[in-house]
Amino acid sequence: MINKIKQFFQEVQFEMKKVSWPTWDELRGSTYVVLTLSLMLAVFLFIVDFILNRLMSVLL
Repeated sequence: MINKIKQFFQEVQFEMKKVSWPTWDELRGSTYVVLTLSLMLAVFLFIVDFILNRLMSVLL
């Protein structure tokens, strides 16, 4: 059991060396994109919810 755990972590370490990690500039740019799109989606959903709420109030 111990040997299997040891082998697992050795394989994880080997595979992690193959990973292409982003640079800080790429990471920062991706973060800005995610935050901007999340904010846009939140505003869009707020507007849709507001309109549907008003529509339901008028109909009922």
